[in-house]
Amino acid sequence: MEAQKQGLSRRGFLKGAALSALGAGVAGAGLVGCAPTPAQESPASNAPAATGNLTPQTVFAQLNPQDYSYTGNTTDFATLFSEVKIGSLSLSHRMVKSAGGSDTHNNEEEIIAYYRNFAKGGIDLVWMEDNTDTFPHFPMARKQSLEKMPLARIAEAVHAEGAYIGYQLSCMGAVFSGTPQIAEGTFASAVAGDLSKTELADIIADFIAAAKIFQDAGFDAVEINAAGNNLGQSFLSRMRNHRDDDYGPQSFENRARFVTDIIKGIKQTCGADFVVQVLINGIEENDTNLGDSSLMTTVEENLELSKLFEAAGADSLHVRLGPLGMHIAQFASDLYFTGIGINGTTGYGNQFDFSRHWEGKLASAHSGCGMMLNVAKEYKSAVSIPVGTVTYMDPAHAPDYFENALKEGKADFLLMNRPLTVDFDYPTKLKEGRLDEIAPCTRCMHCHFDYDRDGKVYEHCRVNACTQRAYRAEMPEGYELPAASGQKKVMVIGGGPAGMEAARIAAQRGYTVSLFEKNPSVGGLLEFASLVKGPHENLDALRSYLARQLELTGVTVTTGKEVDAAFIAEQAPDVVVLAAGGKRGSLGLSATAGTKIVPITDVLTAELGESITVVGANAQAVDVALYLIALGKHVSMVFPDVLADLDKGQSSWVKAFVKPMLFARGVRMFPQGEIVSVGDGEISIKGETGVDIPIKCDAIIEAMDMLPNKELIDSLSGITTYTIGDCDDPWNIAEAITSGNLTGRAL
Repeated sequence: MEAQKQGLSRRGFLKGAALSALGAGVAGAGLVGCAPTPAQESPASNAPAATGNLTPQTVFAQLNPQDYSYTGNTTDFATLFSEVKIGSLSLSHRMVKSAGGSDTHNNEEEIIAYYRNFAKGGIDLVWMEDNTDTFPHFPMARKQSLEKMPLARIAEAVHAEGAYIGYQLSCMGAVFSGTPQIAEGTFASAVAGDLSKTELADIIADFIAAAKIFQDAGFDAVEINAAGNNLGQSFLSRMRNHRDDDYGPQSFENRARFVTDIIKGIKQTCGADFVVQVLINGIEENDTNLGDSSLMTTVEENLELSKLFEAAGADSLHVRLGPLGMHIAQFASDLYFTGIGINGTTGYGNQFDFSRHWEGKLASAHSGCGMMLNVAKEYKSAVSIPVGTVTYMDPAHAPDYFENALKEGKADFLLMNRPLTVDFDYPTKLKEGRLDEIAPCTRCMHCHFDYDRDGKVYEHCRVNACTQRAYRAEMPEGYELPAASGQKKVMVIGGGPAGMEAARIAAQRGYTVSLFEKNPSVGGLLEFASLVKGPHENLDALRSYLARQLELTGVTVTTGKEVDAAFIAEQAPDVVVLAAGGKRGSLGLSATAGTKIVPITDVLTAELGESITVVGANAQAVDVALYLIALGKHVSMVFPDVLADLDKGQSSWVKAFVKPMLFARGVRMFPQGEIVSVGDGEISIKGETGVDIPIKCDAIIEAMDMLPNKELIDSLSGITTYTIGDCDDPWNIAEAITSGNLTGRAL
C-alpha cells in the first residue's frame, strides 16, 4: 500500500525487488523483498559478498558482481565523433566495422549490399572477414574461390558511400605437412612447428601476395589475424611455438618474426600508404584448465611484441581477448555473463574470478561491455600507432562509458560488429542523437554459427530479420521494403515482438495499421523475460525500440483491449494479423499442502520454498532454472525431451556457456521424464531409468512448451488473415520477429 501511495505500481515494485534479489544472490523463502548485500552497495567490487545466509549456490551467484549503472547518457560524443587517423586513412569518428563473420556470401547482390550498408549507414572503415581462398600454396576448400568473390565490386560499393574497406587475412583451416589430415571444409589448427622451412616461406609469400590481390581490387587495407587459433598466434605463443630456429620462442624478435616478415613484405609490395593492421590476443587465459596459465601470453609480453610490429611498419593494432578454448569469447566475451547468477562462466562448468584471472586487468563489472578497454590502454602507452579493441562495443548502450574511455585515452577506436549488423544506420542515428531509434543488439548470438530446430546452419540476427535473408528465397527483394499494393487497413492483434514488427513493417510500407494489445502495455513476454534473465540481453531496450517504432511509423496502438470476432467485424479491416502469443498448457496435476503448482509467469511473485522442480526443456525453462539457482534454490528439471534438446530455442553459443553451469550447480535432470504423483513436499518422477524416483519438491513450475493459439483467426471468414509468432509456431524471440517482418512484407 505504501508503494502505491508513492506512485509505484505493484509490477514496478516487484520488478525492482526481483532484480535486487538477483543482484544480491541471497537465499530466501520468496523471490522478492530481499535486503541489499555488500555486493549491491559496492557493485564494482569483484570480491564475493558476505551474507549471513551463504550457500554454495549463492556464493557462486555473488562471484563477479556487476554494476549496471554504467549505461548513463549525459554526453555529446565529442570524442567519439572526432577524427582519427589509421595510417593513411582519415576517419571522421572512432567506430570501425570489425571483420566479424557474416555468412552473407549467397550471391553477389547480397554480399555487395551487405558491405555497402555499413558504409551507407555511416561507418568510415569496413573490415571484411576472411572468406576468400587467396593462398595458392595452401588452398582452403571451406572458403569461396577467388574467382567467385566480387572483390572489385565490393570495394567500389563501399567507396561510393565515402568509406574505406579492408580485408582480414588469416590461414586458420589451412593444412600443412605437419598437421593431421582432416575432412574437407573443416578447420585445422596449425602450430608454428608444423611448417617446414619451405612451407614457412610459402605461407609468408602467400600473405604478401594476397595483400596485393586486395590492393589491386581496390581495397585500402589488410589486417593480419595473428590471434585465436590462427597460425600467427602460434608463433607468438610460448605454449604453441616449439621451433628451434630463428622463428622460435627464444626471443621476442623470434616470436614476432613471422608477423613482422609479413608486415615488411606487404609494405614493400603494396607501398607505405597501404594500411596494415595486426590483430592479436591482447591478453590470454586458460579457460579449459582454469588458472593453469603460466604459458599464456601476458600483456607485458605482448607489449614487447607490439613494439616490434610497429617497428616493422604496422599502422594499427587490434587487441582482443585470448581464451585457450572458447574461440567465440575472443570477440564475444560478453558470453561470460550470459546467464543470470553465473557471471564469469567459462563454458566449461566453472567461473572466472575476474579479480584474479586475466591478470585481474579486465573491465569485468559491466556485463561484458567494453571488457578490453583497460588492457587496450596499456598498449596505447607502449606504441605510438592507433590501438583499437573489441568485445561488445556499443556506445548507444552506454554513452558516457564509451565516451569517457575514449576521452581518457583507453583506445583510439572501437571495433564493432553485432550492433552494426542489427542496425546498419547505427552511426548516423547516434550522431544525430536518435538513440531511441537504434535497434539494440540483444547479445543472443543467433548470428554466429547457430543452428535451427532442424539442425541446419542458422546465422540470423534476432532483431534484424534481413540478416542472411535478404536476396534469398524468403526475402528476394533484398533489404528494401516492397512498395505497398494499394490502400489497406491492417489490424494487428497482439503487441509482442511479432505483432510490433509486423505493424512496423506494414506501416513503413504505407498501410494504415492499428495494433491492439489486451495488456496495459506492449511488449508481450519481453518484460517477463527481462526480469528472469536480468539486464544482460537488453530486452527492455528491445521493447522500447519496438514501441518507439510504432510511434514513428504512425501505428495506432490501443492497449487494454481484448479483441474478439465481433470487434474485428466492427473495425472492418482488410487484413488481420494475429500475434496474440501462444497458449500455456497445464500438467493436470493437483497441488498439495506441501507442494505448489505454479505457472511459469507467476514465478516472480509466488512463495516457492527451497526445492523446486521446473517442468520443461525450452529456453524459458532454463532461464527460470538459472534465476532460481541464483537465489539459492535447489532445482531439478523434468521434461519429455531428450537431454540434447535442453535449452531448445536458445542459440548454440548461449547453450554452450549456460548448460555446463546447470550441471555444475547440481541441477538434477530427468530427460524423457514425467511427474507421476505429487505428495506432501515430495514428487515422484518416472523417466529413462524405468523406475519411479521420489525427490523433495516444494513447488512445481509449469514451463512446458507453449502451444499454438489460432482459434480467433479460425472463427473469421471473408478477411485476409495471417498468424505469426508464438500463436502460430511457438519457438523464440528471433523467430517471432522474423515472422512479423516477413508477414509485413507479404501484405
